[in-house]
Amino acid sequence: MSDYTPPEVWTWNNQGFGTNRPIAGATHEKELPIGRHPLQLYSLGTPNGQKVTIMLEELLALGHTGAEYDAWLIRINGEQFGSGFVEANPNSKIPALVDRSGAQPVRVFESGAILMYLAEKFGAFLPAEPAERAECLSWLFWQMGSAPFVGGGFGHFYAYAPEKIEYAINRYAMETKRLLDVLNRRLAESEYVAGPEYTIADMAIFPWMGGMVKGWLYNGGGFLSVHEYKNVLRWADALLARPAVQRGRMVNRTTGEPSQQLHERHDASDFDTKTQDKLAPV
Repeated sequence: MSDYTPPEVWTWNNQGFGTNRPIAGATHEKELPIGRHPLQLYSLGTPNGQKVTIMLEELLALGHTGAEYDAWLIRINGEQFGSGFVEANPNSKIPALVDRSGAQPVRVFESGAILMYLAEKFGAFLPAEPAERAECLSWLFWQMGSAPFVGGGFGHFYAYAPEKIEYAINRYAMETKRLLDVLNRRLAESEYVAGPEYTIADMAIFPWMGGMVKGWLYNGGGFLSVHEYKNVLRWADALLARPAVQRGRMVNRTTGEPSQQLHERHDASDFDTKTQDKLAPV
């Protein structure tokens, strides 16, 4: 039992919260770099970042040359509070996209908004028929709404919090398992999340729920008995077999095997020449 009693008025003491703070805005001046491609992505290879790089690699695989992009690494160590990044995303969270293909740059922030923007720009991975589109967008926003439970809730209290709080872990483990069960039941009746076709809903959900059942997210697979979700595992394996998904998971990634880390991506050939195992000293 905790003996903590909330005060009448909360005050910030910055104990254990890193660079996070209860106010918005820039902390320092720093312009964002700009590469040579139409799309400029500023991100990190977290689940939310992977959604967008998977989408971009899938668009390129379809032959949409206008989806060529530069992916710049934004480390969550205070870089997200640079003036240029805050201009691209006032919420100071990755990912942020700036589309420079038109007369005026267009900024897009929030991963779900970026997926929709790209799907509509290129006419891909988002059904046009109203009922199918509604199904796809429903699952996209289901993921956006569930991420705080899976990441900010279960992930934080199970993997990152400085102390293990049984109530908090149990609360968010229960909700994460419920969400996995929702997805498992859906995938029992459908090959992909929104129907028979692969869509942005799959790209949004996969880095989170796929990561949970495949064991790379929070190392909580055993704790959550993820082997129970056989339809989710089938679906995750199918997505992992896609070359564009494999590439997208590498971009802006700074953890794991060096051969799977491409800190920045400025050309398709970077996957062959600039992963960390190739750049690291021998």
